[in-house]
Amino acid sequence: MELVKLDPIFIELDIRYAGSNNFLGKPVPGGAGVPAAAGGGGAGGRAPRAAADGYGLLIHDGYRPWAITKLFWDMTSGFQREFVADPKSGSKHNRGRAVDLTMADLALNGGGDARRLRRDDTALLSRLHRRPTEARAKRDLLRRVMERHGFTVEPNEWWHFNYRDWEQYPILDIPFSAIR
Repeated sequence: MELVKLDPIFIELDIRYAGSNNFLGKPVPGGAGVPAAAGGGGAGGRAPRAAADGYGLLIHDGYRPWAITKLFWDMTSGFQREFVADPKSGSKHNRGRAVDLTMADLALNGGGDARRLRRDDTALLSRLHRRPTEARAKRDLLRRVMERHGFTVEPNEWWHFNYRDWEQYPILDIPFSAIR
């Protein structure tokens, strides 16, 4: 297994399953960890060092053990199942080949260090309803940069990117505690 160290200047972690700011509305036991963990280095670790034009990346999710995908399936029903992979086939996250992210403005709060950004300042792309033209331009920039680095966007999730050849990697069930 190859581990990848994320660059703290250009990449900040805001792992959504560690808290209640996720589609389930509550923390997921064992669902929080480092996104660049396994599966050929992990998609999170292959993300560009800096998006472009003074932006970094704010990563919400990356590698996820298969057991967490199963837990998500068991915790959901109805419309919520649209947001989780069927554990029978696993997910791209289980292969370490997917990353959920947005952009972080490195110029905010003194510039240059994404770790000092306030979360409300970094949720630039989730504000489509407030400033649609600006937000769409930033979303398009993020997509172009990620595609340049071998990622494709998930058709129904602007924040979810898959690294090339994801289907060639095995489903992994390595808990975060075993790879830290």
